[in-house]
Amino acid sequence: MGVALKVLIVWMGILVLAIANGLLRESLLVPVLETMGALVLSGLILSSLIIAVAYVSLPWLQISGHAQLFAVGTSWLALTLIFEFSFGLWQGKSWLELLEAYTFKDGNIWLVVLMVTTLSPYIAAKFRGW
Repeated sequence: MGVALKVLIVWMGILVLAIANGLLRESLLVPVLETMGALVLSGLILSSLIIAVAYVSLPWLQISGHAQLFAVGTSWLALTLIFEFSFGLWQGKSWLELLEAYTFKDGNIWLVVLMVTTLSPYIAAKFRGW
């Protein structure tokens, strides 16, 4: 199995975790913490999960070197953005609605999650002492 396919498979796992995180946020966190607190905590949870997935998957991906680590992170970022905008547009959301997630409005830290997504293979490699 090639590295590109492995990168896609790992990202699909991240996607499943992100969807579960969103369900958790809307069903449990928002009622307890209200929108701002729920968005911040949900963003931190998802960022932690992404780093954990990167940590666990690095040996399987069999990549080394900073360039490959950043290529994987950039691939995960691109896949996330393509999914997010495609799915949002398919749902009938406007570009203005979609771009609102990038404003830190009401505690939304989506930009931080995207940065963590990009850097997570590198962060995970550091945690592994690579």
